[in-house]
Amino acid sequence: MLKKLKKSKYWFIKNMGSSYQALSRLINNETAGIKFDTLEKICDVLDCEPGDIIVRKKYVRKKVQKDEQADKAV
Repeated sequence: MLKKLKKSKYWFIKNMGSSYQALSRLINNETAGIKFDTLEKICDVLDCEPGDIIVRKKYVRKKVQKDEQADKAV
């Protein structure tokens, strides 16, 4: 989204008013979750909707053999 708007990471962090570390992790997809108020602020700063910046990735679970499950239970 930043590339689309031709804005820098620095511009985004400055306009968000949050910590550099937390926002940098969000930008680099190094976080597992986000608070709704943070999401709302991001949408305000970027003038977008949550669906414009959130992409759901489907993870394929690897089937575990019964023997492997038994080993893990021990």
